[in-house]
Amino acid sequence: MSSRRSDGAVQESRGVSVIVVMGVAGSGKSTIGTLLARRLGWAFEDADRFHPASNVEKMSRGVPLTDADRLPWLEAIAAWMEGLRREGRSGIVACSALKRAYRRILVGGRGDTRIVYLKGERELIAARMAARTGHFMPVGLLDSQFRTLEEPGPEEDAVVISIDASPQAMVDAILRELGLPSEMCGRA
Repeated sequence: MSSRRSDGAVQESRGVSVIVVMGVAGSGKSTIGTLLARRLGWAFEDADRFHPASNVEKMSRGVPLTDADRLPWLEAIAAWMEGLRREGRSGIVACSALKRAYRRILVGGRGDTRIVYLKGERELIAARMAARTGHFMPVGLLDSQFRTLEEPGPEEDAVVISIDASPQAMVDAILRELGLPSEMCGRA
């Protein structure tokens, strides 16, 4: 398994209070986000919960979302993150955040928010998507996700984690890269 910040450096990240776990559909965002939240004692939300019904219906039909479709969704996620801050709580959101512009809405220069990018090969992710049940995102949209994906650049200070390891090993690597204790009781 490989883990690194997007510029290859390791940085101590005290003061992290919000983590955005990003990647294409099927990369493991919800699984890793949930495990991180449990380990840290932080709140967790899956960004899928913030989609308006029209977006879910569109994706269920295999139609990719436009930037206009995504804007209210991203704004709702950002509002949830701001609510955490106002309440003095910490949290993790699993969100595709495929484009830099989307991540700017979520992170917006907030030094306490970090991006964790779950990176994987299309074939592995497609196999995972085909095996899951009850999710509105069809495997047919995976190519659209990869076409839309703009991997985080060095200026985004993202932690990049390969998805070819066990979920527990991935979580351990994320905590290490962010400089967060592996066992703590957070402000969930």
